[in-house]
Amino acid sequence: MTNIHWSYPLYRLAWSGLDWLFPPRCGGCGKAGSRWCDDCQAKVPVLAGRLCEKCGLPVAREGLCDRCQVEPPPFRSLRAWAAFDFPVRQALHKLKYRRDMGLGDALAVPIARFTESLSWPLDVVLPVPLGRKRMQERGYNQVDLIARPLSLALGLDYRPAALKRTRETVSQVGLSAVERRDNMQNAFVADALVVRGKNVLVMDDVSTTGSTLSSCSEALLQAGAENVYALTVARALPHHGLHQV
Repeated sequence: MTNIHWSYPLYRLAWSGLDWLFPPRCGGCGKAGSRWCDDCQAKVPVLAGRLCEKCGLPVAREGLCDRCQVEPPPFRSLRAWAAFDFPVRQALHKLKYRRDMGLGDALAVPIARFTESLSWPLDVVLPVPLGRKRMQERGYNQVDLIARPLSLALGLDYRPAALKRTRETVSQVGLSAVERRDNMQNAFVADALVVRGKNVLVMDDVSTTGSTLSSCSEALLQAGAENVYALTVARALPHHGLHQV
């Protein structure tokens, strides 16, 4: 990583100091000694082989998957660091529900390397925003805990307030692809003063059908973004038993 922000080493040093005061456990396996251990990193279920050029799902042949050929999403490309399986699934659960905030910084390190390998021409990073109700309940946006250090590691502008929800949406868990799309329709608005003419990276923790990221991308493009690239920590696949219809 050659373009890191000057504050990134200080950011990492601060977390290292907290690790010394409060010895961490791995977010994947729970082993003492690190927030994300080498064993879990070696077991990350990467999405290998041919991927759809748009949505990033595994495909049998090069190019676009059947769904993207019929109805291409608005983003230029969606990629995930890993499949939504052990140990990444356990880590995201701790980050989201158990307030394991230091884990975000630890995961940002390999995710930054992965993002660099994509060679996307990026200017600014935005996390998918939480609704007001969920923000009040949780107290923090779990995606922000990864996206912020990721932007520092890549030397990119971080503007979390440039994308906002216009209304509350129900949880996407258990919804079909059509229901997910309808649930997220016109759910976001972007700040044109920030994103106009920019190549934007919008980040989420998990993607199943891509409906949330599609809705975010539509808002960003309507606000004048040049291109939108979508990145998630993990991708839920059909064989995980999730609804994909």
